[in-house]
Amino acid sequence: MDLPLTPALRINLGKRAGVTGGLLGVLCVCVEFCFLFPHLLVSNDGRAFYVEHLGVFRGILQAAIVATFALGAFSMLTLRSKAHGGIAMLLALVAMLLGGSQAEPLTHQPRALSAGLDYFALELLVLGLLFIPMERLWGLHPQRIFREGWQTDLKHFFVSHVGVQLISFSVMIPVQVFFSWAVRMDFQAHVAAQPVWLQFFEILLVVDLVSYWVHRAFHQVPWMWKFHAIHHSSQQMDWLASSRSHLVDVLVNRFAGFIPVFLLGFSPAAIYGYLVFVSFHAVYIHANVSHRWPYLRWVFATPEFHHWHHTSDEEGIDKNFAVFLSFIDAIFGTAHLPEHWPSRYGTTKFQPPETYLGQLAYPFQQHEETPYG
Repeated sequence: MDLPLTPALRINLGKRAGVTGGLLGVLCVCVEFCFLFPHLLVSNDGRAFYVEHLGVFRGILQAAIVATFALGAFSMLTLRSKAHGGIAMLLALVAMLLGGSQAEPLTHQPRALSAGLDYFALELLVLGLLFIPMERLWGLHPQRIFREGWQTDLKHFFVSHVGVQLISFSVMIPVQVFFSWAVRMDFQAHVAAQPVWLQFFEILLVVDLVSYWVHRAFHQVPWMWKFHAIHHSSQQMDWLASSRSHLVDVLVNRFAGFIPVFLLGFSPAAIYGYLVFVSFHAVYIHANVSHRWPYLRWVFATPEFHHWHHTSDEEGIDKNFAVFLSFIDAIFGTAHLPEHWPSRYGTTKFQPPETYLGQLAYPFQQHEETPYG
């Protein structure tokens, strides 16, 4: 016999349905614009793949629109306030009016740069569907899906994904200009001729050796810490917290990481494999999951390893700088992996603003000090 929903549970489910429907509705509208203006909004690297699997993506869009409408309707039926549910249903209607799953391109003029709106929508959908259930099943700390600060982190996620091509060009062009002399070095052909799996692990190693020292500098050089402190300001760890990073922090890290990849001349297949791994791994190590990975945690960075890097507990400060390979910290004496988990996260002696624009402006504003911790 099914137990009836209590009023409190009904209200809680209604709020979750309304907010989830609203977010899904925003994604549906974003995807509609990608269908309508592919050469302006869709990343150039992914366009051929989307065309090849167009029927699949149209089916996903149709299912998402139906789910948005259903979640909005459920929210309106269960809550006295109709705002969240109404917005979700309105977004579903807008998506249908824009053409629904049968929307056709309105522009056909190729462009050198595009906004990458598809990357944002696809990554948010896939990562959300993967990590939200994962954090419900293996949650480390009890916390809400829509915890404090999630709106700010979603804005960071949006900017870093929609601007993916612009950020990539901002990084690649200076590296290619400064290191153009290395493009035709003979050893690059030998590097690219190695098995792809071996190149993949070599990329992890060389990028992480560079990233370790860049990351450590961001912690120990005062003016650099002002930028990196934004990433550490989240007081709750989950999959979305990984996106909270100042643009200067993002650009410097990508610039430094791209240099060894460019100089060594790894094959495109190995680089794409590395990028797919990074897209998952960077999110996973921030997730609110209790996965410990005995033995493996001393080789690869795990959620436990990286949570200790984000802690505001005194014992974990200035520890675990490696992004991929935890043994690098063991080599340089900065590894910290006790048997217990950290109890707190965030900065200790100050707190940057919680708004997105406030976080962007914070490092450039005059402060008496920005103490580390």
